[in-house]
Amino acid sequence: MGTDLHELLRSLRVWDPAVTELPPFDPATAPGDPLPLFTRWFADAVAAGQSEPHTVSLATSDARGLPDVRIVMLHGADADGWSFATHADSRKGRHLAARPYAALVFYWPALGRQVRLRGPVTVAPAEEARADLHARSTGALAAALTGRQSADLDSPDELARASQEAWERAGREPETPVPSWTLYRLVPDEVEFFQGEARRRHVRLAYRRAEDGGWDTRSLWP
Repeated sequence: MGTDLHELLRSLRVWDPAVTELPPFDPATAPGDPLPLFTRWFADAVAAGQSEPHTVSLATSDARGLPDVRIVMLHGADADGWSFATHADSRKGRHLAARPYAALVFYWPALGRQVRLRGPVTVAPAEEARADLHARSTGALAAALTGRQSADLDSPDELARASQEAWERAGREPETPVPSWTLYRLVPDEVEFFQGEARRRHVRLAYRRAEDGGWDTRSLWP
């Protein structure tokens, strides 16, 4: 007997009080810059036991303007932007070369929170990308050395061989460079904080870059 997808969807609920806390959020108390608020919310998500709070949806578009989205890991957030990394010759790397503009969405259901960002994307200096990669695990280096991300795969055996060779090299040469590995930074023009509320009176606070480089803020209807 097959699964009735619509029936299954209707059976689901969001923000179950048994596993979700919806903290109050007063936009009047928010700082003038979105980065401190993001840092606080990220720390709250970690403290709440949110699984993989550093994963984020990254949306890009190709040279024709067609959109694509996938999950990546946040590598950092500071005055230079929100950072993530990939191979320059991967699909998202090619997208960013053609259209260096993207959007990020964090979702932390343990607290009923989202953070959305969009803006231009810059490439960090190569030495920063190397330092970022080599500060990570052997597995991360092995995955980077395996390479060929988004290319067609002829067989699982081909991947197994390439991965085994990459793991051996990563263990043997932990400082080996991966020239295609690139650290990107999204410098937001807009940042929106969304706090869910049990009666659906959700709180949305939008930061928008002002002409002087500062931030304007406004509340949005749910």
